[in-house]
This record gives sequence, structure tokens and C-alpha cells, in this order.
Amino acid sequence: MATARDPLVTVEWLASRLGDPSVRVLDASWHLPTLKRDPRAEFLAGHIPGARFFDIDALSAPGTDLPHMLPSPAAFGEALGALGIGSGDTVVVYDSVGISSAPRAWWMFRAFGHLDVFVLDGGLPAWTAAGHPVETGEPSPAEPRSFRARLDPALVRDVADIRANLETGSEQVVDARAAGRFEGTAPEPRPGLRMGHIPGSLNLPFTDLLDPATKTLLPADTLRDRFKAAGVDLSRPVTTSCGSGITACVLALALYRIGRSDVPVYDGSWAEWGAREDLPLATGPAHG
Repeated sequence: MATARDPLVTVEWLASRLGDPSVRVLDASWHLPTLKRDPRAEFLAGHIPGARFFDIDALSAPGTDLPHMLPSPAAFGEALGALGIGSGDTVVVYDSVGISSAPRAWWMFRAFGHLDVFVLDGGLPAWTAAGHPVETGEPSPAEPRSFRARLDPALVRDVADIRANLETGSEQVVDARAAGRFEGTAPEPRPGLRMGHIPGSLNLPFTDLLDPATKTLLPADTLRDRFKAAGVDLSRPVTTSCGSGITACVLALALYRIGRSDVPVYDGSWAEWGAREDLPLATGPAHG
């Protein structure tokens, strides 16, 4: 078991436990459509031995035009059981970038009540850089297991919550998008979205929380400094947001590392807010 004090595990930790049947590994790679990368094809070309592919888009709610919204607890539990994940397992998620989309899977597990979940620090690049092997091809079919999922609403925010927060100001909303997108000076990667940010929100690009060379999460003290420099009061409630609910989870992961396990994610994020003409928006720097 990894320590509950840190939501990340190292490649050394994982390499020493690959044969443990209670440790399950998932590749949760996802990329913006504009990058034209196929994460499943990349998984088949090389993944951590024993890993299975956690398809963020497939494991999402049907019947909405918003990208990868949380599915129902029943759908999530059925999908994870089919992947061979049981409620008693320790789950390690990783991605092919370092730390990018894996925190989304980490947050989804926690939102559905499974707390024994960790992110592999540095992801697949760290794994291969350390000289550990990869395997190719489709894994053999998993033996289905029972995975019980129950939604924890405290870890999720919807558009009504965020709109109400404009009046109350009870939660700080921190946006993980790049500064240009937040300020409304750079276009959105998804067509049809307005440019700017949720009024009153703060900006902390998720990349500012990673080591630029290794794409590992920065140490806790440095993370605290980055949040404070962005204007975040770490003694007050925080909700995270981004383009579509993916990199907001990197902020939630970083906040967990510094002791804030209570941070919800705005699931619709800018894909929802930016598409709604009835919702206010702001442009320019957060403290402009």
C-alpha cells in the first residue's frame, strides 16, 4: 500500500509491486482533439506490463454534447469491474505525457468513493526513462470483478453551483488553462467557445505545477508557493476548473499533495461555461 499522505507513487514503488494481484494499473492517457493523437493506439504500441486502458471519453455520460462528463455510478462501476478492478484493489493510474490526464482518472475514482487510488509520478516517460520494460498489444481479457461506485457530491461542482458562487464568493475558483486562454487573448481549442474566464476566478496553469524537464509534480512546499502566488488562500474552499475538466484535476491532485483532500472539480468547465451566452465572462488577468 502506498502512503495515504501523498496521492502519487514513484516508478520504483510500482515496479516492485507489478506482480501484486491487489495492485491494478491503468493507462488513462487522453489528448486534446487538436493534437490528433490516438491514446488507445499508443497504448497498444507500448504500455506498462499488466496495465489496461482507461478510456476517459468512453467512460463518460451519454446524451450530452459536453466532453467526458462523469457517468452514472452504475455505469462507472460496471466499466471498472469489466476491466478487472475490484473495490478492494489499489489502483495506479498513469498517462503518456507525465502528469496530464491521469489525474482525471484519479479524481473520477475518488468522486465515486474509491480512495485507494494513486497517480504514477512522471507517467510512462518516467517509467521508460528508469529502464523498466513495456509490453505491446491488447491485454488478455480481464476476469470481471465487483466494483461498487457511489458518487461523492462534495467532490463535484456543476454550472448551477458555479453560478451561485458568483454571488456568494464562498469558494475560490482556480482555472488550470494557459494564461492566454484565461485572459481571452488566445483562442480556445474547441470551436464555438467564447474567450475569457469565469468572473472572479484565479489562474494557475497546470503546467506551472510540474517539473518542466520530468513532468513530475513539484514538491509540496513549491506547490504551496505556486498557489499562493496565484492569489489562492489555502485556508479557504477551492474549486478547480479548466477547459473540459481534465487538467483541473491536476490542480486538485496538487492541492491533495499539500493536504487539501476536499477540493471539488467543475466538471463542465470552460467547455460548458464558454458555450453558454447566458453566463457572464471576464477577460484580462485575474487581478487586472
